[in-house]
Amino acid sequence: MSLTIFKRDPMKLFENVFNDNVSPFVSSIVAPSFKVDIAEDDTAIFIEADMPGIKKEDIKVSMDDDVLTICAERNHSEEEKTKEYHRTERSWGSLSRSFTVGENVDADNIQASYDNGELKIKVPKKAPEPKTGKEIIVK
Repeated sequence: MSLTIFKRDPMKLFENVFNDNVSPFVSSIVAPSFKVDIAEDDTAIFIEADMPGIKKEDIKVSMDDDVLTICAERNHSEEEKTKEYHRTERSWGSLSRSFTVGENVDADNIQASYDNGELKIKVPKKAPEPKTGKEIIVK
């Protein structure tokens, strides 16, 4: 015998909250971020961010010291009309992720492209600058 609340299985309710088919409003509360994949080779760091439903104009990529930041604004409106009811839901909010990429990156040549809900960023590496030594005079 399973526990039911208002003739619903509580485990089904829990599954529905984290299901991809829930409304954007609920999903923005549950996971107010975006998923990224990060890869690296000898020449660059590659970041791919899944940002469906976000317009290219609403995405900002910036580099400050050795931290790369991706910011986005999400606006969504959903309307459903039937004979019995009228439902309108809106959600909005800011999303942001930051990554420390290190000091040996070429910040002037970072490339970013956005297509079909996927942001791709290539952060080229540069050779580390040689540390210059300094002789300290003993007094």
